[in-house]
Amino acid sequence: MKVALVIGAMALLSLLSLKRAQQLGKWLGRRLYKSGPDNGLCRATRVNVEVCFPALTEDEREALIRESLEQTGCSLAESGISWFWKPERALKTVVAVEGEALIRDELEAGRGILLIAPHLGNWEVMNLYLSRHYPVTAMYKPPRQKMLNDLILKRRGRLGSSMAPADAKGVRMVLKALRRGEIVGILPDQEPERESGVYAPFFGQPALTMKLFPQLAAQTGVKVVCGYAHRLPDGAGFELRFSEADPGINSKDLLESAQALNRSIERCVSESPAQYQWEYKRFNTREDGARGPYGKRR
Repeated sequence: MKVALVIGAMALLSLLSLKRAQQLGKWLGRRLYKSGPDNGLCRATRVNVEVCFPALTEDEREALIRESLEQTGCSLAESGISWFWKPERALKTVVAVEGEALIRDELEAGRGILLIAPHLGNWEVMNLYLSRHYPVTAMYKPPRQKMLNDLILKRRGRLGSSMAPADAKGVRMVLKALRRGEIVGILPDQEPERESGVYAPFFGQPALTMKLFPQLAAQTGVKVVCGYAHRLPDGAGFELRFSEADPGINSKDLLESAQALNRSIERCVSESPAQYQWEYKRFNTREDGARGPYGKRR
């Protein structure tokens, strides 16, 4: 029932223009900000901003927390546009693309690309753009609810991209795609299971970081590119930004590669810090087994 309500809400949001959706999203974000520590999203955002940006003044920190929640509200409100608008209409929101030659040149040479796609800006719009122009396989964690999983497969794959589950079968799909000279996109900035991760610094804090991405980069030796869709103000659309990852990403030393992965994400986040998903409990699993800094367990 909850899944049906969520899907229905996204369908209603698709009736809004991009500008109206973002206005609604910012209003939702301000409501979250005003709710203070009683709200889990606000509490996690505050903790992450405090530990990752210790040099900010109190006013600068509060401004970033508030804007981050507003931008997260925008991401939620844009879900109807990303998932239910016709692709041609949604793609018109992409008004500029920076660094696309990094992708095009590799693919034209028959070489695959590993894409670091952090939770920054609107990653659904970036997926649409890439799958319109290039062969793409995107790794994802299937939800337990069949209705929601079916929706993800249908909407994210409607322009031809393949969805690889985050399991052994999905890894095989990803390796085959890279050998065929395709793009493989992975969102690598969430906590994996303890045995599937290694601790590497993220904004100076130890963060459990997935092993899979560094292992793929080392095993295949393909070019690794960072990409995200930066949200422009006042409903003006999105600017896609692609850049080369930190050169250490292809290291066969797992820790060195994981560190390079996190440095690559940091560089992207530093360009648009408020548009990063600071609401996620990135430091919840501590290396020493201590309780995470968020006050309540997930």
